[in-house]
Amino acid sequence: MHWFQQKRTDLTNTLSLSPESSPRLVVHLVYRLDFGGLETVLAECINRMPPDRYRHAIVCLTDYTAFSEKVTQPGVEIFALGKQPGLSLGTHWQLWKLLRRLKPAILHTYNLTAIEYAFTATLAGVPIRVHAEHGRDLGDPEGKNAKHNLLRRLLIPFIDRYVAVSRDLQCWLQDVVGIPVSKHCLIHNGVDMRQFHPDAIPMPTWTTEAGGFFVVGTVGRIQDIKNHAGLVRAFMKLQIMLPEHRDLLRLVIIGGGPLMSALKEQVAAAGLTEQVWLPGARSDVAMLMRRLSIFVLPSFAEGTPVTLLEAMASGLPVVASNVGGIPEVVKDGESGFLVTPTDENAIASLLVKYFRQPSLAVVHGAVGRTLIEKNYSIDAMLDAYLNLYDTLCDKKLSNNS
Repeated sequence: MHWFQQKRTDLTNTLSLSPESSPRLVVHLVYRLDFGGLETVLAECINRMPPDRYRHAIVCLTDYTAFSEKVTQPGVEIFALGKQPGLSLGTHWQLWKLLRRLKPAILHTYNLTAIEYAFTATLAGVPIRVHAEHGRDLGDPEGKNAKHNLLRRLLIPFIDRYVAVSRDLQCWLQDVVGIPVSKHCLIHNGVDMRQFHPDAIPMPTWTTEAGGFFVVGTVGRIQDIKNHAGLVRAFMKLQIMLPEHRDLLRLVIIGGGPLMSALKEQVAAAGLTEQVWLPGARSDVAMLMRRLSIFVLPSFAEGTPVTLLEAMASGLPVVASNVGGIPEVVKDGESGFLVTPTDENAIASLLVKYFRQPSLAVVHGAVGRTLIEKNYSIDAMLDAYLNLYDTLCDKKLSNNS
């Protein structure tokens, strides 16, 4: 087998065109292309950027999943390097050869797992290197790991711009990591307001008289940092708090991931198989959002979570952790409520509050929709990335144009 797997989404190999005869190429480097917020932002940017301004390719350090079908821009190639756990020096050599062949103008890396390859791209002659931080890991939720931050600092000469997706991450890059002001910027994640929107009839139908369900829901990869186990426990407490309405209570957790089996076992052990739906990763998230009553995001750490933006754009009130960039998005008591992720009693109590006050859910959902429309549109995000690419190209490539 060759050293990489390659997927071509269009029969025309636009990557073979010379830089002089085609738009500049951006290579996006991710650890794995799978269902998730970061990957959604990546796909949206590629699909929506004017093809006459930039071309794109995606390189996955490990592999990619069916999520790759979300990338619909013609001519985009996806490569999987098959990286094994650990240092894997061979992956640097593979990427170096690939970049020498593709000759991109920009390498755009995402999160800690890809940052070290900015050095490899420099050796391969890639003139512009951009690195984006979309969030931190559960093992280092406050971003204080000395070894990781040293790596980020050592790569400063090889990275032209560090991108943070929340003010929390931007302040951390500057104050904790030590990235110079001239080398970092803030670009908020954006959401498609036309795809994610409320139903035409916004009034909740979970009253006993209406016979509808009170559906608590979340969307996210099933992994430790998202705290789905804590959400299940909070849902169990909700049932205890509303014993006379247990038949109306439902929980939906959309997403796949390494802890799915453990989550299923937890649900079964709690006797909640009929009340909890675990559909795995889905391509119809926008439609499913409109079937929820409340969106809950009890994560231990976050940047600016795309699923939260999508939920608020869908007109849903939210209960979310007071961590990372979430307080920048959720106005406590106005568009939802902020909680400590480990306080399952507080989560359950706030769900009871929404259950007993459907009108409050409607008001908070409407406020959230307005906030997203004003501050987190996908058009603003695209304009920001285009401006970043244009500025760096004008600065570093003007003599070669």
